[in-house]
Amino acid sequence: MAWLVWSPLVANLVLGLLGPWIARTLPPRVAVRLVPIAMVAVALGTATVLAALGFLSLAQTPQVALLGDWSAGRLGDEQPWPVAAEAIAGACAAILLAAGLITTVRVVRDLARAAGAARRLAGGTDGVVIIPDTVPDAYALPALPGTPGRVVVTTAMLRALDGDERRVVFAHEAAHVSHRHHMYIQLARLASASNPLLRPTAHAVRFAVERAADEAAAGQVGSRQLTARALARAALAKAAALRAAADVDGPDHGSTGMAHVVLPVTDGQVALRAAALLAPAPRPHRAVAVGLLLLTVVTLVGASAAVDQLDDRLDQAGMPSPRPQLAAPVPHVPHL
Repeated sequence: MAWLVWSPLVANLVLGLLGPWIARTLPPRVAVRLVPIAMVAVALGTATVLAALGFLSLAQTPQVALLGDWSAGRLGDEQPWPVAAEAIAGACAAILLAAGLITTVRVVRDLARAAGAARRLAGGTDGVVIIPDTVPDAYALPALPGTPGRVVVTTAMLRALDGDERRVVFAHEAAHVSHRHHMYIQLARLASASNPLLRPTAHAVRFAVERAADEAAAGQVGSRQLTARALARAALAKAAALRAAADVDGPDHGSTGMAHVVLPVTDGQVALRAAALLAPAPRPHRAVAVGLLLLTVVTLVGASAAVDQLDDRLDQAGMPSPRPQLAAPVPHVPHL
């Protein structure tokens, strides 16, 4: 079916437009798992269709046709779109592939830095590390092969919160580590780097990750109100300390370069997260989840159909093999 070939491009538009809404509508724990997988599938499917179109343009050049043993003219017969459009699609595929490879290198670098930081920190009880600092902060260093996860909390954060609120912070960051939230963030990051239309959805995934950790903390401490209060107080304490530091020392240039790996409790959109905690617990939306899964499946099938169609066109344009010449029959000469 011809429509399947274009389904990855349609899915790309759908997820680019509706991805943030889907990530907000699904329960956070479900959104964190399903949305990044759908993003990767859509990014791969879109790149496959664009690459197939680009190869059709390249295959119609005489030099490539000679190497591939097919007819460039026959391949261009009944072409439903101009060769220039195919060439543009191929160029887009190459650019997106390069962006994906560059981001992959950055992801590996950031994970290596996070692993090195985790190894340098001596883990206390349950992997919690308390470090002296005048800025209230809390973040998680992900568990990687050969490196245990760490929950890092500054002494200033402990002073800013009471005992129950500290439990919330510890539970929130421990949820990041135990549920391996960094993997889903990196998948969304790679997909959005390879497909710019998915960048708003990648931001929504980061928000869903924080919401999922909020819900896990609320479940552990047994109070959504306490979790919202701790979240708000932690954010206000950190913001006040950063403003005071900026007034004295100027902008902070001491970033570790691990912003995509470290998962802080006091990131942006805190008001929205606190409001969600003060509302009833999120309900499952099976129709949205099923629709997202169907979108993923159709995208993968469409990418496979695009590859099959490309293969069929190359086969049909193949140069006919020369027919063997039959030797002329030898006339029968009767014996005398």
